[in-house]
Amino acid sequence: MSFNPFDETINALADLGGQRVWSLMVTIFGDLAQSKGSTIEGPVLSAILADMDIRPEAVRVALHRLRNDGWIASSKTGRTSLHSLTEVGRAQSAAASWRIYAKPGLEGPRWQLAILEDATTVTRNLMLDHGFAPLMSRVYIGGAHATAPVGSLVLPGDAVPDWLCQQFAPEDLAQDYAALYRVLSRAEQTLTDPGMLIPRQVAVLRCLVVHNWRRIVLKHPDLPPALFPTSWDGPRCQELVHTLLTRFVRPDLGTILRG
Repeated sequence: MSFNPFDETINALADLGGQRVWSLMVTIFGDLAQSKGSTIEGPVLSAILADMDIRPEAVRVALHRLRNDGWIASSKTGRTSLHSLTEVGRAQSAAASWRIYAKPGLEGPRWQLAILEDATTVTRNLMLDHGFAPLMSRVYIGGAHATAPVGSLVLPGDAVPDWLCQQFAPEDLAQDYAALYRVLSRAEQTLTDPGMLIPRQVAVLRCLVVHNWRRIVLKHPDLPPALFPTSWDGPRCQELVHTLLTRFVRPDLGTILRG
């Protein structure tokens, strides 16, 4: 049997788990049709998902759910269905995109502590929005780029003790990153030529790469690599995600059904 690097990569990415159809659709729209006015025709969406072995009935159920949740709007032109992100779906996709598509190396090694006056004035969610993760009551940690609320005591960080690195690297996420790194590393080595894939294959590849990266990276705070153990594969995965998405650029939706 001949070796097919595309099929091997797609199967390996699918085997990583977490491939709920509605969530895959969120990734597809976020990557291929996030801009205002962008639509995906029903046959195009079905073709992309069919290449992931998603059954038509599962596609219909997922579309129904996303419409009910206010993420996707559907209309018809003749006999062709058109699907697009709603304002809510577009806003939430954009809110996560800065982190999903961030270029590696933008976050330097510097970090800081922010100590609040009390534990109730500023909420945990607001501190997360400011770029800080909770360390203990009233004490938060963030990268040098994070902006602490007015009135906070801000202390620059220096050497990072091992116990602190371990606090933000739960074992389950470490294992997920390690598994993703193995697949992405193999893909980067075997999928070397952008011309080796047709547009539909590029769409499928991008979706599964982004989807598996998204489901892990959004589960933990956005902190400098220095605050994670050296064994943490997060930064290495980010490098490979960026490399593959740069190599296989976003295809024109009008070309998906060709070839």
